[in-house]
Amino acid sequence: MRITIIIPTFNEAENLPKLVSALFTLPLDLALLVVDDHSPDGTGRLAEELAVQHPGRISVIHRSGKLGLRSAYLTGFKAALEDGTQAIAQMDADFSHDPASLVEMAVRLETCDVVLGSRYVPGGRVDECWPLWRKGLSAWGNIYARTILSLPLRDVTTGFRLWRRETLLGIPLDRIRGSGYVFLVEMAYLANCLGFKIGEVPIYFADRRWGKSKMSFRIQAEAALRIWHMLWTYRDLCHKGESARLTVTSDQ
Repeated sequence: MRITIIIPTFNEAENLPKLVSALFTLPLDLALLVVDDHSPDGTGRLAEELAVQHPGRISVIHRSGKLGLRSAYLTGFKAALEDGTQAIAQMDADFSHDPASLVEMAVRLETCDVVLGSRYVPGGRVDECWPLWRKGLSAWGNIYARTILSLPLRDVTTGFRLWRRETLLGIPLDRIRGSGYVFLVEMAYLANCLGFKIGEVPIYFADRRWGKSKMSFRIQAEAALRIWHMLWTYRDLCHKGESARLTVTSDQ
């Protein structure tokens, strides 16, 4: 199964070569699609150099500026689907997501429509160095979204995901409006509304090793408000929870 990994980047020059090396040692048929938002540190140029070193395995999309996570992934989804890939992964460039977890996620995808790398199923965890307030904020964000949206998942904000081609083709991506990390919640909510089978596998979520986090209070505030808006926006798909519900399969 050919898997295309979409990696949005902004100032990830320290991480990208290490990530490429780690991914290409995995026993998987992988291609990488780097979507770079005109990184001042030269990430886009570096990605082109890596593409030359790995012919046919790395593609780069250069964008005019910092246009956001949603548009980066939607641009990447479109390009990967047009290329005919069989599966598409979402993954951060900063090593918060362990590349090795993709192997188990690929196995699980054989029986699911989408697989989430979950911090909150048994066996999953977050960085031990996180302070208590950060762990609490992350857990509360998940509980908040899961409760409001009635999502039978443990980790709805994870950015580590693996989709079947057919699943993404069945989701109305043009309706998604969340411009920050709430985009991830919105994708999970749509998959749930449409009855897709979702699997969760445990992951260890590490703090970034190099570079600076992109998370901000504005992004968190947008997520909190957008979650309520989803209930109205997708009422035709999830009216009172009466639409077909997915079967959640997780390591619990």
